[in-house]
Formats: sequence, structure tokens, C-alpha cells
Amino acid sequence: MTLINIRIATDNDQHSWDNYVLSNPDAGPYHLYGWKTAVEQAYGHKGYYIVAESTADGSYVGVLPLICFKMPWGKKSFISLPYCDYAGLLGASSVRKSLLNKCLDLARDMGVSTIELRCPNDEAELFEGSGLDIHNSFNKVRMLLPLPGSSEALWNGFKSKLRSQIRRPQKEEMSASVGGVDLFDDFYRVFTVNMRDLGSPVHAAAWFKVLLSAYNSHAKMGVVYLKTGEPVAAGIILTLGQKACIPWASSLWEYNRLAPNMLLYWTFLEWAADNAFAEFDLGRSTPDEGTYRFKEQWGTWANPLSWYQFGGSKGGGRESAGGNHQKNSRIREQAENIWRKMPLPLANFMGGRIRGYISL
Repeated sequence: MTLINIRIATDNDQHSWDNYVLSNPDAGPYHLYGWKTAVEQAYGHKGYYIVAESTADGSYVGVLPLICFKMPWGKKSFISLPYCDYAGLLGASSVRKSLLNKCLDLARDMGVSTIELRCPNDEAELFEGSGLDIHNSFNKVRMLLPLPGSSEALWNGFKSKLRSQIRRPQKEEMSASVGGVDLFDDFYRVFTVNMRDLGSPVHAAAWFKVLLSAYNSHAKMGVVYLKTGEPVAAGIILTLGQKACIPWASSLWEYNRLAPNMLLYWTFLEWAADNAFAEFDLGRSTPDEGTYRFKEQWGTWANPLSWYQFGGSKGGGRESAGGNHQKNSRIREQAENIWRKMPLPLANFMGGRIRGYISL
């Protein structure tokens, strides 16, 4: 039996942390240390990245990335991780339980009221015998697409209707580019308009800039342009090993009939298939809703997400599960309608200051 030491990582551990994440088949792009860097620098929430290491040689045998998500009125939660679909614990079963116990001890010491572990798969076994009051009612899935060895093979596997939809924007002489930070202004222009039109506060520009810098070669941007050069669809993909995921994608609604989003997704898939990626994660969706059906048409399969919430300190518990759901839905709908009517500069200004406190 390997004896392990559990401790909080420092920035000096970044290289070792990322090497372990890169070697773990259960890890995803969000597990990389750059997520901590981006959250701390852009929004000020402090990261507590927990490491399990062998006492024999100091090698990593497990990790748990946590962000202490602190609201303006002082309420604190641990989330693994905010602003993304999943993160959670990595390591053998016994190691994950030790990491969980360290998380619980830390939460009690810091007065953290709730803990939320966003896991890509079912982790119910982890909590057996823990005595924790676990809440998991998250009805979301990841839409995963296995990739063949080339974009040509991927294209040939598509149904004719899907290929026709991809050709539509191409017939309108739209073009697409995949690159780095040189595409940021065009991406953010499309993203901010789309978020305002959806009635949703937008991530601050600083969030994306820090993230892109922290992720470096693990991040790519894509933009679709009209023949006039105007950007009309854009997105970001993050990569790890042979996995790629698309956490953010937007298109301008007035051009939806020309399907620029189809060209955007195809461009990312084409790039991923031709660069030896084996799996493409099209992101979080609710079964049978519009985004689910959009992603399903690419040949994806649905992998249920498991988001577990439980109390961290005395008096903590299942706060987000309570309350009047219908009342909250009405309030949200009213807020979205107000947001849609905001001038874009005001929506961007307000969104950058609000979005950091929305963990989704």
C-alpha cells in the first residue's frame, strides 16, 4: 500500500500538476492549472488545488482542483470547478476519498458553507459511508464525438443533410479561421452581442485574455466571416492530450438562416481530426432541448454529468436545491428581458462585473 501525503499546491507545483493531469486518462482540459490562474486573476476567487503525492518518491497520485467561490455578502463555497462543465477528483478510489476528506477539513476550517463537485461521470461510490447529505439532480449531459484519423473520414461519415448544412455558409462565400489571440477582438465582438441578445451577463474580456495566455497551446480560437470580412460566429476550444472541448461558441442571430454556426463547428472538428485528437466534447446540454439536438446531429453520444452538492461546514447544506423554483424562473425571465434591451456597451460593462459571481 502506497503511503500518501495530502497538501495544498503552490504555483511552484504547476509543472508537476499539469504533467499529472496530462498523464491521467480521466482528466479533461479544465483540470489544467491554468484554470486556477485565470479565475484568480480575472475574478479574484482563490484557488485551493489539493495534491496527493507518494511519500516514497513525491510523485503525484491524485489531485482535486477547488475554487473558493466567495459572494459579495461573504458566503463561501468550494466548487470544482466554476465556469465549466466538469473537473472533480482524479486518482485511484482510495486516493480520491483522501482528497475528499482533505476538502471537508479545509471547508470546516474556512467556514465554507457548501461544496460542489462537478464530475464527468457517476461518483456515487465515492460518497458511500461518508454520512454526507448529497444532492445530485443535475439533468445535463456532455455531447461527445469520437473522431477518426482525418477530417476526410469524418466528413464521409456525416449524413448528406448535415453536409448540406455545412456547405450552406460556404456557398454564401463565408470563410473560417482557426488561430490564437490574434482572433480575440473578432471573437469577443460576436460573443458579447450574442450574450446580450440571450439576456445573459457576459464574461469579462480579462477572463478570456488571461485564460488564453494561461492555456497557451492548449487553447484555440475560431471565427467565421462573411465575404465582407464581418465576423458572424466565433468560439474557443480547449485541449488536453487527445481530447478537445468547446466551452464557448456564439453566432449572430440575424445570420442564423445562413448557418455560420455549422461552419464554425465543422472548422473546429476538421482541425481536431487532422491534428490527431480522438474525442471532441461539444459541451453541456439539456436532453431534447435545442442545443442538444444541434449537437446530436453531428453523431455525438450523450454522457451524463454528475454535479454533487453537500454541506461543507456546520449549518451548510443544500441551499441551491431549495426555494421556489417557479418564482426563481419568473425572476430570471424578467432579468433576461431587461438585459436584452440594454445598449451593448452597458451590457458589457455590467456583465464583466456580474459574471464572476455566476458559477455556471
